[in-house]
Order: sequence, then structure tokens, then C-alpha cells
Amino acid sequence: MAKAKSGVVFFCQNCGYETPKWMGQCPGCKEWNTMVEEPSAGRTVKAGVGISLSGTRPKPEALARVSVREEDRIGTGMEELDRVLGGGIVQGSMTLVGGDPGIGKSTLLLQVCHHLAAAGHSVLYVSGEESKVQIKMRADRIGTFDERMLILCETDLGAIEGAIRDSNPEVVVIDSIQTMYNDSVSSAPGSVSQVRESTGVLMQIAKGLGISVFIVGHVTKEGTVAGPRVLEHMVDTVLYFEGDRHASYRILRGVKNRFGSTDEIGVFEMREEGLMQVPNPSEFMLEGRPEKASGSVVACSMEGTRPLLLEIQSLVTRSNFGIPRRQANGTDFNRVNLLMAVLEKRCGMHLGDCDAYVNLTGGISLREPALDLAIVLAVLSSFKNAPLDPGMVAFGEVGLSGEVRSVSMARARAAEAQRLGFSTCVVPTSCAEECRKVKGIRILAVSNVQEALDLAF
Repeated sequence: MAKAKSGVVFFCQNCGYETPKWMGQCPGCKEWNTMVEEPSAGRTVKAGVGISLSGTRPKPEALARVSVREEDRIGTGMEELDRVLGGGIVQGSMTLVGGDPGIGKSTLLLQVCHHLAAAGHSVLYVSGEESKVQIKMRADRIGTFDERMLILCETDLGAIEGAIRDSNPEVVVIDSIQTMYNDSVSSAPGSVSQVRESTGVLMQIAKGLGISVFIVGHVTKEGTVAGPRVLEHMVDTVLYFEGDRHASYRILRGVKNRFGSTDEIGVFEMREEGLMQVPNPSEFMLEGRPEKASGSVVACSMEGTRPLLLEIQSLVTRSNFGIPRRQANGTDFNRVNLLMAVLEKRCGMHLGDCDAYVNLTGGISLREPALDLAIVLAVLSSFKNAPLDPGMVAFGEVGLSGEVRSVSMARARAAEAQRLGFSTCVVPTSCAEECRKVKGIRILAVSNVQEALDLAF
């Protein structure tokens, strides 16, 4: 075992676990080779009466006397973002926004600042990556900003804290946390200790002064926010901006939210003038859908309280190799293999010598089991080279015995299909009665995949 070095600590890059000596496996998260060496930060404890950032001594308060008002949330002016946040920005909250480079994180937050300033709220935008001229050039494409929008190009956290105290804004944006530098920590910006300590200082500012703080976080090649995993535990809300930066559509997904649901998504389209909201994502998901083409089925998934229609495409062809190739884009690869095994066992379909490709259009990624029935029908349609009814929507979970199991909020799914003009909905038998309450759409109930096969073909 390696000996401990004086003045040096080792941090886990995954969970932030701290130890005075190097270890191959982190005792906290059990991951291997995640320990990095960094100088220890000297910490001093001041004796005396504790004073908060607001200048007063903190006192306990009865929970029953704490009141929550609707005005404690600030509307961002973007309904898609408000949906993901749970109704708006909570006063004194801290939100982490992560995403790939060039996906539009800075553009999104700059547009939020524009709407907030126009609504009369004071905003401070702190950038550690761009100059004032670069920010101005990007802001001119979004719109005209008034005097309530302040910008500061600085990486020294001490100077940033002083600027926040002097200007006392309602909302602060830090772009990005990996560029911030705290004098009390001797390591370089972006390191584990710098990110953790800088976030802690910003958290004290947010809670002590009641300022809502947004911080931008870079992501690693695995798609997680760079730096210690404890960063996501410290903040109140974690948002991920997803999508292909070369495509026009973006998905904003909440993976943690102490003030709302984590199932909601926001859909945006990147244009020359900035990010535009997509209030009806089902329409753009189905845009350009081929007619009378085999292997195409429309499914309905639920993202929070919002039903989302999307096209599932499949291509099944005989393999030229000894081991057939399988590929899934936008859904779980192992789930597709499981469903194909169910078709072989329960329906007698010989798919063992076929290449199979499954794709969810629109660049969205979903893992809901309700997509199982649509994936099964798409695979069968391509295997038989038989197009399905273009006016049909299918949803339901498929079990290993071939049964089609019920899903949540079936009535809302059927209503969304009817609203967009679909005529038929294939649903699990247990959900049929609830779905038949929706007028104007024919409901076909199936209890297993064999019944679905007989009804569809």
C-alpha cells in the first residue's frame, strides 16, 4: 500500500471521496482507477459567533411558520424550460446545466437572461470562457438587452463574489464552473478540489443571499458532468442538454430536481436567432414519415405528463456473416435483443440469421418499456416486408412469455394519438377500457404478441 504524502490528498473523480493515500479502488463508489492526486487545501475554523452572508446570526425557525408563495418562482419566459424546472426558477436555488460542447448551453442561458431582464429582473452573467465582445456578438442575434442585464468576464471566485454582493442580482449565471478559480485551493482550475470548493462557495451565496444561480458544466466522453460526482449532489437541479449538435433539434432533460418532477423534457430547435421552443414535439417527431414503407410504426411514450408520439423504424435483412449484426439507436440495445428472442420463441419467427437495426427518429433517446409493442411490430413488419396501417399507433410492455402488459396513463396516450389524426390504437387488453373513453379512435386490444401479429398483418 502506498504511503501517505504530507500536504497531498487523493480525490475520487467519480464520487469525490477523499483519502490521504492512493487506492486502486475507491471505498466510496467502488470504481477502479479514479483516484487523482492534488494538493490539500488548508482550512481554518474561525472562533466566535457565526454570521451568515446576509449579515445576521442564523436562528432556527419552526417549519410550520415557513410560507411558500407562488411568487417565489420566477418565470423564465420559456415554457419548455419552465416545464422542466417544475414551474420556474426557485428563489435561492442552484441549477447545473450540462451538455456536449456546441450543443447550445450558453445560448439557452443567455436567452433566459434576456427574458428575465425584459421582465424587470436583475441578472448577472459571469463568463470565464468568452470576452465581453464575444458575448455581445452572440447576444445581438437574440435580441436587445436593457440595463438590468450585467456581464462580467472573470475567473477569480473572490472577485465574482464581490461583484455579486455589490450588484445584488436576482439571478446569476456562471459559465462555466470548470473555469472558476478559488484562491484557497492551490490546484489548477477544473480540478476536482477546485470544482467542489467553487461550487460550495456559490451554494453559500445562493442560499445566504437568496440568489438563483445557474452553473454550466462540461461533460466527459461518457456523457456525465466533468469533475467530482458530488457536484451533482450539491446542486438543487441538474439539467442535461441532449442532441446532435449538427442537427437542429435539442432535448432538455431534468435528471434531478428538488422542486419538481424529473420526468419532463423540453424540446428546442436551434436557429440563427437562437433556440426556438417546440410546443408540440409529436408533430416534428413524425415529420417526413414515409408512407407505405415496411418497418415503420408510430409509438406513444410519456415524458412526465406529456405524451410524445414518435416513429420507430426497423430494418431486418438476411445476414451475410456467421454472426448477425444488431444495432439500436435511441433505445436500449439489450432490450431489442430480448424482444427478438421473444418473437423467435413465442411466434416462431426465425430471426437468428438476420441483421436487425432499430432506430428512434428525431434524435431522441427513450428507455420506456411502453415502446416494446411498437418495436415488435416494426421488426415483424420489416421481416415480412409488409407495411402496416399508417394511421395506427401502438404502445404496451412485452414480457418474456410474450404477454402484452399494461402501461401508465393509457388514456392520455390514446387522446394524443386521436388529436394528431390517427385512426387506430393497439393497446394492452388491461388498458382497453380506459382508452375507449377517448372518442374518435378505434381501440384494438391485444393480450400477447401473437394476437398483435394477427391483428396487424
